[in-house]
Amino acid sequence: MIRRTLTGLVLLTAAFSLSAASNSRTAPRAANAAGRVFELRTYHVNEGKLDDLNKRFRDHTCALLTKHGAELIGFWTPTDDKDGKGKKLIYLVAFPSRDAAKATWKAFGEDPEWRKVYAESHKNGVLVGKVDSVFMEPTDYSAMK
Repeated sequence: MIRRTLTGLVLLTAAFSLSAASNSRTAPRAANAAGRVFELRTYHVNEGKLDDLNKRFRDHTCALLTKHGAELIGFWTPTDDKDGKGKKLIYLVAFPSRDAAKATWKAFGEDPEWRKVYAESHKNGVLVGKVDSVFMEPTDYSAMK
């Protein structure tokens, strides 16, 4: 009787554990629906303006984005001509939520310091011709959440 009860408890515990594990595989995606998001931004830089754009990010933009709530993950430039070497800046930022991203970009765009830096950086021509933006959420198996 005790052995049968213990066996039943072990089977019940195993079934519960499998059910929890199965749910945990889908839970991060559901839990992230209103959670942390990443934004991949690609700046298509006007001819000869990549150094100026890098300087603006280095000297001003990064600090201003951080000030307004963006988490700067990383910045890259392509290494091959076919991918836009010398003509693109690609970066990844994270926000606590999509709403937070919207609020960050709004506050950043309205920041008087940003407006001054932006105008100053365009005195010798516009730096960026086009911006691509993709919002992403991590998969349940992503190392970065």
